[in-house]
Parts: sequence; structure tokens; C-alpha cells
Amino acid sequence: MELKDLTQAMDRFVTAKGWYQPDSPRPQTLKNLAASLCIEAAEVLELFQWSEQAPDSPALAGELADVTLYLLQLARVAHIDLEAAVLDKLRVNYQREWDGTPPAERDLDVEED
Repeated sequence: MELKDLTQAMDRFVTAKGWYQPDSPRPQTLKNLAASLCIEAAEVLELFQWSEQAPDSPALAGELADVTLYLLQLARVAHIDLEAAVLDKLRVNYQREWDGTPPAERDLDVEED
């Protein structure tokens, strides 16, 4: 399944729950979605709290899925093509240096649809 398909599936879910309605208990605003994304990311971190061991795979998978769904929804509501944004950022990062590491020798090699 592609990113656009996941976004559409998430959109169908949000629509089915009525969360796009003006009187929704979970209004899909940029602020609310950004906060929810951060909260879910913290829940990923919580799985590692007090342990250096990898957390239970199903629990981690569930939290990562929550993070992904909020990220997709935030991008959708903000009218951001997340796939294009990720590819653009990777192209920029190929040219960056971190801690003395030189830029990558080649640019991002992706197939464009």
C-alpha cells in the first residue's frame, strides 16, 4: 500500500467517526493533530522507559501505527504532500554534514511515478 492509499484509508476512518464535523469531540485542527502526534511519539518512548531492551513488538507496532496515522492526518489537513516532502528532505540531507561526516557521494536515487 502506498502513502496516498494509507492517507485515504485514514481519511475514511476519520470521516466514519465524524471527527471532521464542526461539533466533533476530536476536531481535526492543525494544533490538535500536532499535539496528538507528539503525545503518541511520547508513548513510543515510554515503551523504552527504564529498559535498554527492545519493547514488545506488538506494542511498539501499535504505537508506531498511531504516530503514522497522526502524521498522515496532520499532513492532509495542512495540505502537504508528505511523500514529496520526505523526498525533498532526503535530497537536502544528502548534502548536509553531521559531526564532520561529509555529504553523501551521490544524490537520492528514487523512481518518480
